[in-house]
Amino acid sequence: MRDSRMFRFAGIFMILAMCAVFGLAAMLLWNELMPQLFGLPQVSYLQAVGLLVLARLLFGGIGGGGWRHHHHGGYGAKDKLRERLLNMSDDERREFFKFNKRFSHLHDRFHEHFGDEERPHSENSEKKETNNE
Repeated sequence: MRDSRMFRFAGIFMILAMCAVFGLAAMLLWNELMPQLFGLPQVSYLQAVGLLVLARLLFGGIGGGGWRHHHHGGYGAKDKLRERLLNMSDDERREFFKFNKRFSHLHDRFHEHFGDEERPHSENSEKKETNNE
């Protein structure tokens, strides 16, 4: 219980510290560049923080999301890979894991999970359906 409170406190402190640093950096950069380049007035610290919030609202959206989704290939990347693997024949899947070393750790997990059971979109299930008719 104490650890979770400590982490929350540390997280809030880090967010506030980052806001303060980014606000200071925005103020210093604005006051150094914008009046000389474009003849705009200098801004105070609170105005610089307000500009950062405005830029976030205009260009970054309001919601969470953040870098995690973009960094890991966006939403549904795992689902797309799973669907692709399910639609492959066993030989194609073997070749895929052979030439895509970054997915090699998934090879055993895939076969443990699906094994030899019927896969929804495999050629074998389509053949069985046609034989049953």
